[in-house]
Amino acid sequence: MDIVLLYIQLFVTFFQIGLFGFGGGYGMLSLIQTKVVPDWITTGQFTDIVAISQMTPGPIGINSATYCGYMACHNAGLGTSMSILGSCVATFALVLPSLILMIIIAKMFIKYMNTPAVQSVFNGLRPAVVGLLAAATLLLCNKENFSAPSEDMWQFCISVVLFIATFIGTKVYKVNPIHMIAMAGFAGLLLLY
Repeated sequence: MDIVLLYIQLFVTFFQIGLFGFGGGYGMLSLIQTKVVPDWITTGQFTDIVAISQMTPGPIGINSATYCGYMACHNAGLGTSMSILGSCVATFALVLPSLILMIIIAKMFIKYMNTPAVQSVFNGLRPAVVGLLAAATLLLCNKENFSAPSEDMWQFCISVVLFIATFIGTKVYKVNPIHMIAMAGFAGLLLLY
């Protein structure tokens, strides 16, 4: 019965995240972290989830849900096949609200897209989306990602330099993010191994 309860909790949690996760996958990260850390996964595991989800093809929110569902079941002591089922439950639950809403909104939007009320709703959502993205960024600025000056000053400095270099590279010099990820990984291998 505990296994069924875990699957129900996974479904409800990720359905809620899918329902209120405006701003795409990056906007969902703070919601996912709030809901699953530390109850189902550790902060370190969540950091790994974000890194793996960014490197694998597909939307980061869906990739994160898939991995979180797997890790939640794995950390609960379930086997591989039951953990894969946890991945499926979390992923389906995250996508389901969007599927339902998009079918409804597509019909309504075509009919009412030029009305002032609809335009006002979109104008109100834009700042909320930016806030969710900023929250996701700030939540990932922790000691698991950057270390801490008191623990490992070298790793902390390298992490900050890589963060700044990546920001400047993508924002100012318009370097392809895939190239930045590869270069940061290579720099980390050279400097931190």
